[in-house]
Amino acid sequence: MMRKLLPLLLALVGLGGGVGAGFFLRPAAEDPAHADAEDPAAMKDHATKEGAQEEEGTGPEYVKLNNQFVVPVVTDGRVSAMVVLSLSLEVEPGTTEAVYEREPKLRDAFLQVLFDHANVGGFSGSFTDGSNLILLRTSLKEASALVLGTIVHDVLITDIARQDS
Repeated sequence: MMRKLLPLLLALVGLGGGVGAGFFLRPAAEDPAHADAEDPAAMKDHATKEGAQEEEGTGPEYVKLNNQFVVPVVTDGRVSAMVVLSLSLEVEPGTTEAVYEREPKLRDAFLQVLFDHANVGGFSGSFTDGSNLILLRTSLKEASALVLGTIVHDVLITDIARQDS
């Protein structure tokens, strides 16, 4: 009986010691709002953080489109590869709902641009080349402007992959 009780007792003592040490040795939470008034560096740092948070509230919003885009790459009449993309939009604040309301139309416009890009060889060779991606982003942004107007600031390619067959 003592043979089974001793390991359990040692485990409980070790667990209690660990919790106690963690409680007493944790770093003190520093709150700049309660910093001494005599410490101007702490007050300046706190003011800078508050200003940055206010600016973030007025910055652009990012809308991730729900599903990925799958684009076939056709060579000599057969599918030679599949390209999968995930896109996000940088939009004006407060316009996220407008993007989701028009998403089917937006996806249709984006797919047309992506298919055209694939048909001219945009996803062949070094398809992740900077100039190639700038051309694709510009075309996608123009398509989004036709659907959503001027609320879209930029189109972001968050993921891109090609699977050759």
